[in-house]
Amino acid sequence: MDSATEATEAFLAYRNLLFTVAYEMLGSAADAEDVLQETWLRWMKVDLEQVLDQRAYLVRIATRRSLDRLRTMKRRKEAYVGPWLPEPLLTAPDVAEDVELAESVSMALMLVLETLSPTERAVFVLREVFDVGYDEIAAAVGKTPATVRQIAHRARRHVDARRPREVVSPSQTRAVLASFQRAVETRDLQGLLDVLAPEVVLISDGGGVKQAAPQPIIGAGKVARMIVSGLGKAQIALAGEPTVVNGNPALLLRVDGDIDGVIAVRVEDARITGLYYVRNPRKLTRIASETPLTLR
Repeated sequence: MDSATEATEAFLAYRNLLFTVAYEMLGSAADAEDVLQETWLRWMKVDLEQVLDQRAYLVRIATRRSLDRLRTMKRRKEAYVGPWLPEPLLTAPDVAEDVELAESVSMALMLVLETLSPTERAVFVLREVFDVGYDEIAAAVGKTPATVRQIAHRARRHVDARRPREVVSPSQTRAVLASFQRAVETRDLQGLLDVLAPEVVLISDGGGVKQAAPQPIIGAGKVARMIVSGLGKAQIALAGEPTVVNGNPALLLRVDGDIDGVIAVRVEDARITGLYYVRNPRKLTRIASETPLTLR
């Protein structure tokens, strides 16, 4: 086997892993695909005889490229119109069955990762999600292993303070979503109040293309009234379609038969504490076909 063929086969073998690493660091499938392209171009210039662990080397390249892009994305997000949400991905049933993977790509956790610095996010993702060793992470982020340990500890403490307190099963989430869907479709204010936690937060992302709340809306009363009054004024036929997004149950919303957006949720104690509504059409290109994700 010549080196080009070997390099190609190695890259294809780990492609889904590299995409998952990049997506968890960036929250954008389009940017993750760009990282894959850049990783491929760099990988094809590597002398494979000098590579002891092809998987680790590829992850290192993808991490460095993701870090570069994260810093660029920060400037883009500062100019973004309204709240920014990760790009939702339609995922296969096996992603939902992998509890660790499903949690790591959930909209709720991805939003928590947005509060980390680029280096903290890279270290957290590599260590906590992909179980990469400290020495290898140090090589990927350009820090000493001792510094990486400190960053990992700080990032873990930060995330643990903000992540959901309990792991909710897919069946529980589906039941809560079904109640929410019925209340929305029937404009049932009390039904919404029953399924929404008092401290629920609604974040909607229209990207300046679709109408969305310019700031997060907090509180069950405010969220429920906004939904019911908004639907009443618009006089539209709204229908929800259960789906699986980022490894977790979600709703695909259609208005008069056309796709309007995707709603992902954070559920705690059988009530919704987070509603994440992605309406930006540029972020809905990955809900028509499944995106393969993996931790291995």
